[in-house]
This record gives sequence, structure tokens and C-alpha cells, in this order.
Amino acid sequence: MRLKKCIVAIAIILLASPNFHTIHGKSSLPSYFCWCNIDDVDYTTPAKNQEPCPSCEAYALVAALETLVQYKVGYPFGCDLSELHLFFCSGGTCKWGVDIKEAAQYLVDYGVPDEGCFPELHRKFDMPCNLTLPDWQNRSVRIKEWGWVENSKEAIKKALIEHGPLAACIYVWKDFYYYHGGIYRHRWGRLVGGHVIAIMGYNDTGGYWICKNSWGRNWGEDGWFRVAYDANIFIKRCYGGTGILYIDGVYGNLMPDVPKVYIVSPKRYHTYVLGREIPSLLGRIFIQNGVPRIIGSMPVIINASNTVKVEFYIDGKLAALDTQPPFEQYINAPFGKHELKVIAYASNGNISWAGIDFFSLM
Repeated sequence: MRLKKCIVAIAIILLASPNFHTIHGKSSLPSYFCWCNIDDVDYTTPAKNQEPCPSCEAYALVAALETLVQYKVGYPFGCDLSELHLFFCSGGTCKWGVDIKEAAQYLVDYGVPDEGCFPELHRKFDMPCNLTLPDWQNRSVRIKEWGWVENSKEAIKKALIEHGPLAACIYVWKDFYYYHGGIYRHRWGRLVGGHVIAIMGYNDTGGYWICKNSWGRNWGEDGWFRVAYDANIFIKRCYGGTGILYIDGVYGNLMPDVPKVYIVSPKRYHTYVLGREIPSLLGRIFIQNGVPRIIGSMPVIINASNTVKVEFYIDGKLAALDTQPPFEQYINAPFGKHELKVIAYASNGNISWAGIDFFSLM
């Protein structure tokens, strides 16, 4: 067993003891622990962007689950699970979010499939659960249990080591939106609401929690942030519990033999003029914020693996078929808002899909 795993195992044994809080007057917990560095291996996954729907509860739970899946497999392999499936299928709505208890219990009862079953479409309205591919249960990951963690420093540390990353309710002040790095403490601005993030670790030397957000990689420290122990950012009571939740007992189809497909271009917050990419500068102006704008014909560029064929659809109609990597096709659409959907096929017949809305200015 590798050194860090030995440390984790020893820590869990100590934590199970009624005297885990102190050994010779000192805490039995290590001074540093993070799921982003277990024996120099990062088992976490990159930060994602939930906008524009308030689906943070699903993103926090999936962030924790993806990490646990990779740890159980034994190495990081790009685990990518569907936040939208968990969010909408467990009762979520873009009007306010989802009850995190319901989402956690859904992971126990049904689980969550890979991203290719129901990808993030970045829409501000509710979508039906049946957008998920029909065979999703055969490619899903489930958990055996979830529970609340006492909102105290020692209990949170213990749960991080014993169970894994934690979903936590936090207060959001205006200055949190402008966080770019360092150890966060609330300095200025009014309280603007609540949010759910994933706690991934801690560091006693700096006196902070190591957390993963769901506001994209352009926010904070590549989508992550560090928050001081004494920042009082955790909401003490949230969703009828302590505000901090663990999941445990991962099982299921951890590495399904399915295609992985992502749309690289067009991408959100960008405009394309005859295929040339420039940042969108004019904000909303009659177009939903973030939707890419296209003037003239442009190539659709995708990243596909375990794939032998890709179909390109515009507004539900087949526009092109490609059987040769790099699976790149040109699109041209009349003025107005449209949906681009790509379906990737593996040699075994399994499929995955990805999609994005775009606005044509021609």
C-alpha cells in the first residue's frame, strides 16, 4: 500500500477510537489532508460551471462522487458524471435549486450516469429528466449511504478522511464573487445569499479549508478557493441538517465502455465571424447571456474518444455524418437561436451526446 494510503488508513483507525481527538495531548489528525494530493496523486476532477441554473447542490455532490470513484478505481481517469441528471431527476428546478437531501438519497436509490447520458447545456430553464439516454442505469454510479457532519473543525476534518469530500452550505457575500486567490475572509459587501460547494481538504499551517466551486475555472484559483477556518462561512443549519453532508460506499459501473464527446467550438461567451473566434463583448443584447454567436459558416470542433462515428444535428435534424477523426464539420444556420447536438458512437454500439445552444446572426 502506498504511503499516503497507509496514512489515510491509520487515520481512519484512529478516528474510530473514542479517544481520537487527542494522543498525548495533541490532535490525532494530520496537519494537512487533501483529496487533491494523496501520495502526490490528484483524485479530484476539474472545476465545472453550473451557470445559469442554480444547481450547485448537484455540482457539489458530483464533485465529491467523481473523486471517490477515481480513488476507488485507483487512479484518475477523467471521471465525468452528469450533474444535470442528478439535478433534474431528483426534483431540481432552475427557480431555486434542489433539496440536497433529495439529491443525496437519489444517489442511494438510483445513482447518476456519466456526462454523455445528459450533458450540461447551460440553459436557464428546467429540462425533463427523460433527456437522459434510455440505458443510463447500466452506466451509473451509486452510493450506499449519506449523512450529516457536525459543523465543527475536528468533525469536518475527520469526515474528510473517513468518508471523502464533503458538500457544504456556505454564505455568499458580494466580495466572494471577486475572489481571485489567497485565503478568503469576508471583507466587504452585503450578504447576497447561500451556495453549496465541495470541501476537498484542509491545511492547519495556513489555517484554511481547501474547496472546489462550480463557477468555472476562470473564477478563483482555477475554480477552487481556500477559506480561513475562522471565516465563519459555513451555514450552521441548512436543508434541515448541519449544512455539511458526506457520501460513502461507492459502487456501480465506475468506468463504462462508452464514448466521451465534448464540443470544443463553438464555445460560450464567444463570437465567430466566418470561423474566426473572438470574445463576445456586447453582453446580453437580445440574446441569452453566454450563448455563442455565429456569423457565417464555421467548423464545429469536438473532442471525441472511444468513437467511430459522429452525427451532427441542428434543431433535431441531421446535418452531417463523420466517420473519420477529428470529426469536424461546418455548420451554417439561418438567423435566430438554434440547438447544436452531436452524438458519438462507440464500436460496441454505445452512444453519448453533447449539445450547445447558439445564435446565428446571418
